[in-house]
Amino acid sequence: MKNIEPKFTRTLRPVAFALLATVGLSGCIGGVATNRTLYSDNQPVVSRTNYVFDVQTSASGVPASEERRLTDWFDALELGYGDKVSVDAGNVSIAARDDLVEIADREGFILNMNAPVTEGAVGPGVARVVVTRSVASVPNCPNWEAQSDANPNNATNPGYGCSVNSNLAAMIADPEDLLRGQRGSGETVVMSSTKAIDAYREAAPTGNGNKVSEVKSDSK
Repeated sequence: MKNIEPKFTRTLRPVAFALLATVGLSGCIGGVATNRTLYSDNQPVVSRTNYVFDVQTSASGVPASEERRLTDWFDALELGYGDKVSVDAGNVSIAARDDLVEIADREGFILNMNAPVTEGAVGPGVARVVVTRSVASVPNCPNWEAQSDANPNNATNPGYGCSVNSNLAAMIADPEDLLRGQRGSGETVVMSSTKAIDAYREAAPTGNGNKVSEVKSDSK
């Protein structure tokens, strides 16, 4: 007896093949880039961390034992360029403030008297020293989300900008400069601005005083 395939089965078969092809293509083009500009989505992010140290003071200043503890703490943190050191000295004597400024001068940094807000209350006679350290990094890099060469959006790769911005974040001395840059005083120092011009004018001329030396040959 001859088997006859139902008509509705023959009709559904091309539809099933089309659905399978669509599913396969969707798996191939997963993670297609959508950024159609030349601005990278992978930008550096600056994060800050506050390190807190409470120093016991007296009316006559900072005791020698507390000064040693503070300097040892500074050495352990390995302070470098870009670290901001501040102190909340609202509850200490003037002599203690002067001692803290002197300690900062010996360590080679400027002490800011406007400390950021930290957890916990500062008791009487306690100076809270805060070291703010910033770190720059580029999240989600490297980015290999694009699993296909298909680019129907004419967009940049999801990893576009990762290498350049990651290197910039790693090399910059003060990560805070990525947020607002260095702020000048608005004053122009004349001696500094004309230094290059003076160096050019005062340089000794080349070529034997701008004269070509003559070579004399012995004639026979």
